[in-house]
Amino acid sequence: MIYFDHNASSPLHPAARAAWLDACDKFVANPASQHRLGQRAEMALEETRGSLANFLRCDPLDIVWTSGASEASNMVFHHFSRTAQVSGDEIWISAIEHPAVKQPAEFYFGKTVRFIPVNERGVISLDWLVEQLKTKKPRLVAVMAANNETGVLQPWRQISVLCREHGVPFCCDATQWLGKLPASGLGECDFVIGSAHKFGGPRGVGFLKHSAGQNASALIRGGKQQNSRRAGTENLPGILATVAALAAIENALAKDEHLARQQWRDDFETRLLASVPGARVIGANQERLWNTSMVVLPDTNCAFRWVVKLDKQGFAVSTGSACASGAELPSHVLSAMGCPAQEISNTIRISAGWDTFATDWERLLGCIISTAPVKDGRQMAR
Repeated sequence: MIYFDHNASSPLHPAARAAWLDACDKFVANPASQHRLGQRAEMALEETRGSLANFLRCDPLDIVWTSGASEASNMVFHHFSRTAQVSGDEIWISAIEHPAVKQPAEFYFGKTVRFIPVNERGVISLDWLVEQLKTKKPRLVAVMAANNETGVLQPWRQISVLCREHGVPFCCDATQWLGKLPASGLGECDFVIGSAHKFGGPRGVGFLKHSAGQNASALIRGGKQQNSRRAGTENLPGILATVAALAAIENALAKDEHLARQQWRDDFETRLLASVPGARVIGANQERLWNTSMVVLPDTNCAFRWVVKLDKQGFAVSTGSACASGAELPSHVLSAMGCPAQEISNTIRISAGWDTFATDWERLLGCIISTAPVKDGRQMAR
């Protein structure tokens, strides 16, 4: 099986596996224990916190380890629900946020959540944000760094500066950005959300970065770990594995090893559009993650059928809209971009990883071409 669903979860990176196994043997004690074994574990934990902070360019004390991006996101909105000074204060989030951000925002703030619109290319409207900030001041602005479905990059750096100028806290979900593009600079955001398993770390580990002026209110209570910001014994082997995976990938990014991989993706898209009439790449003319291709394929009434057909031929991809069940709604991301319902229902997401090669893209292309519906009695040309 050739795996093209890395935006959902990436296999454990070899560096992460080695770090995890080593930590399980070396650090058997609770980091909160006072004996030497505990102190060694605590020292390793703090060194790893410093390593992540160095990648993000922030203070190590800004880092809170969590069980993943969903917990980190809930911490943010829980924090602001506890500290809101005026009833009804608005929270602004982009219309294309991941459910891990969208749903906690709606749970804690209900009808006071406003959605920042996006254009047809899937990029949030900076003009809208500039105009709204002239007369209003939300409690928080939340915009992801890169979209999990389309791979389209968002102008998080400009948003961070804009929010700082207006004294508005800014939260950036960097779950898809990390491990695909350099982490440097993300620490400038007031809040940053990350998840290890998206870049080859273990499942069940994530983090929240927050600025010193926005000390996160604890969501999980029951201990004084992490300066009382998140109770519970830290998953030291998982944390060490997370940073080991990120360090290896940051090294590859520094060597521009992702550029060739982006070219493989681009070549795939060019040949796909030339070979399959009616195919379209979502966000084709916009800066995207190098690994992601969201494509509209010929009509089969449901993208899930494409997923099943490709799965039977040895390729794991995902659907942009969950149409396997009548209870599911189309992709809110594509809907926000103004994509027609029929087009949404025939969209699949292809997301490669660091261990995906040009030959894998070529084999996937051949499979899609041979699987595409016959037109005018002729099979699609390769």
